[in-house]
Amino acid sequence: MGLMQQAFIVVPLTIIVLASAFGVIGHFMEIAFGMPSRLGMPLVLRGVGVVVLALGFLFMGWLFWYRKPAEILASTYVTMRKSIRRTRPGDVSARTEPLILYGPQRHVRHPMYFAVVLLLIGWWLVLDYTFLLFMAFLFFLWFNLVVIRFEEKELRALYGEQYETYAKTVPRFFPSLKCTRR
Repeated sequence: MGLMQQAFIVVPLTIIVLASAFGVIGHFMEIAFGMPSRLGMPLVLRGVGVVVLALGFLFMGWLFWYRKPAEILASTYVTMRKSIRRTRPGDVSARTEPLILYGPQRHVRHPMYFAVVLLLIGWWLVLDYTFLLFMAFLFFLWFNLVVIRFEEKELRALYGEQYETYAKTVPRFFPSLKCTRR
């Protein structure tokens, strides 16, 4: 089985497993903290949720405009495989894409992770399920404490000074409206 076929199977399955686990953990957190499963959000907040969802989908679409989903799946799979096998981050096997420094990457180094958390917050506001708020928080922690740490080591090893310069001028997780020059 080739790299792309493996990526199309492993990455979505991993996302499903993580989302399911974080959903269950989120449910147990709501029980542990004594929070109701629904907070009874007013209609205005649900409307804000629709706007947040729209922004999340637009941001994700903007990302896909500059980077094909298949490319993202492949690079995600290679990074996951490196992390699991404890391969050196600088091993360039199967990584051929250039460092993208335009589009949403001009404003945030990890636009997809930001969009995922934004979408979860939007769904929480619209659907009013407390476990979705905890899921958003757990994904935020997962991305920042696990995924981004390894990924940035890999990007520094692969792209060197070009990535270092980029990392100094573009925020890691929350977008900046300040446009960097590229």
